[in-house]
Amino acid sequence: MKMEVINRYITIKNHVDGASQDSDFELRSSPLVLSLEPGSDEVIVKNLYVSIYPGQLIRMKSYSSSQECSKSAAAITPGEDIDAYGVGKVVVSGNPKFGKGDIVAGLLKWGEFTVVKPGGMLNKLDPMGFPLSYHVGMLGSVSGLSGLTAYAGFFEVCKPKKGEKVFVSAALGSVGNLVGQFAKVLGCYVVGCAGSKEKVALLKEKLGFDDAFNYREEPDLESTLQRYFPDGIDIYFDNVGGHMQKAAVSNMNINGRIAVCGVISEYTDRQKRAAPSMMDVIYKRIKIQGFLAGDYLNLFGDFLSTTCDYLRTGEIQPLEDISDGVESIPSALINLFGGQNTGKKIIKVAEE
Repeated sequence: MKMEVINRYITIKNHVDGASQDSDFELRSSPLVLSLEPGSDEVIVKNLYVSIYPGQLIRMKSYSSSQECSKSAAAITPGEDIDAYGVGKVVVSGNPKFGKGDIVAGLLKWGEFTVVKPGGMLNKLDPMGFPLSYHVGMLGSVSGLSGLTAYAGFFEVCKPKKGEKVFVSAALGSVGNLVGQFAKVLGCYVVGCAGSKEKVALLKEKLGFDDAFNYREEPDLESTLQRYFPDGIDIYFDNVGGHMQKAAVSNMNINGRIAVCGVISEYTDRQKRAAPSMMDVIYKRIKIQGFLAGDYLNLFGDFLSTTCDYLRTGEIQPLEDISDGVESIPSALINLFGGQNTGKKIIKVAEE
């Protein structure tokens, strides 16, 4: 007798062109038979952890130019299940590479189970003694995963040197907190911004940032950055875009570098776009570069080895924000844009 389960999953009811709301999402249920036809190469995975990250909102829009530039940013069709990076356990496998009980990581779904088709992104996972949740965020390698994004953006795009002055926006987010910690290990002077005094305290007291400020309390960002960087900024790791980017450019030093990782301030409100001074960019010879983690998969081995060493020695601290259950996915994404997360936002779908 074939075993059947009810698979609960999240989808969107409509395209989301502004800030997302609970009414944009739907929790659906459908039967799933936990068996495969003879000769099938599919793999059925029980999802354990799935990732929540800002870029998923861009995919929900009716149109964004990013949807045409990267497979990882492909548009999400209302009513369809939504893919996200995650970790799970194999329940049934027709693929000889995987067996029942294997722990795997790859492109799963915002649901309780995923049927991975042939050619789907899925790999066996060696946890290396770390919690499985680490492999959804800080030790992850592809779009939506904070680890390689932070590592490649900081070390390859910014090319930092010991003693340089580094500014990180959204510094308590999944990427920003790691960038700041990498910079401190290297020996840089690091200032971050966040959205509350509690987050500012975390940056300084737990993560070791040299200083930090609450951007909500600073009406003049250019003056604020001048106060925190009287000798200018060498590196700006940009997670927010908009007016913060404009203010940072005005405070950059000659030959400054800016890694543009995200523009979260603009995802829900186009009015928050702001243009930096191109005169500053030219005469200060500032390098501004956008990038995706997928551009730097060749660095994954170095990144993983380095980051694991730092974790084991305590030189960097993990920062995760975990919610339970598929039903918590919509609020998790909504709250991400309200600055209510601390570190990498992850959904724990089921017990390990």
